[in-house]
Amino acid sequence: MMFQQIVDVQHEIYLAFAGHIKEFAAGGGWASFLAFLPMGIVFGAVHAMTPGHSKSVLATYLTGSSMKAHKALLVSMALSFTHVSMAVLIALLALPLVSHSFVDAGSAPVLQAVSRGLLGLIGLWMVWSALFRRAHTHSSGEGVAVGFMAGLIPCPLTLFVMTFAMIHQVIITGLLFALSMMLGVCATLSAVALLAVMFHEQLARLMSTRPRLLAVVSKSIEAAAGVILVAVALHEIVFV
Repeated sequence: MMFQQIVDVQHEIYLAFAGHIKEFAAGGGWASFLAFLPMGIVFGAVHAMTPGHSKSVLATYLTGSSMKAHKALLVSMALSFTHVSMAVLIALLALPLVSHSFVDAGSAPVLQAVSRGLLGLIGLWMVWSALFRRAHTHSSGEGVAVGFMAGLIPCPLTLFVMTFAMIHQVIITGLLFALSMMLGVCATLSAVALLAVMFHEQLARLMSTRPRLLAVVSKSIEAAAGVILVAVALHEIVFV
């Protein structure tokens, strides 16, 4: 029921976007479009709640790491930026790479394989780290790299938005709406990131009086997160 409501909200906003693009292309001016532009944030935030967008990858990685909230937010920002930017770049520079069928529109198989392959390597590294390295804090640079890798799969709705704007020869409106969508996607993914960090910190707080047990549990979670990332990568490369 909730999923259908999310789909309905997206549909209504997209239809409104299409109407504003047509009006702008016909000489309607900036006022109406700019007034509508904040709906792109809602569009992006709602769209990011649907399956995909690497939410599970983000939550799994951050749960297995020991990142603080501000570093976790950097990871979600990197993921959001890459996820939307890749769609914009494909629309502008490499649209033939994208399937033109309605079912597969917005897919980029090569990028998806590369993204999941890199995340699989991150998963293997996390397993190795849990088994053979001393307890350590994951750096923000490492997290940003993970966000970039997870975001290589382009956002399908951004592709639709950019393609629609390009068809009507008003690319700037597509770019502005994509930017507002990016903010919305980032808001949703940031909430996921903060929840994952809160879970990890709460677990650490509960076990603060048992440092050895905490170390074992933290290593186990990191190893489990790595295994999950590898499993997800293999599944999506082989079966999707």
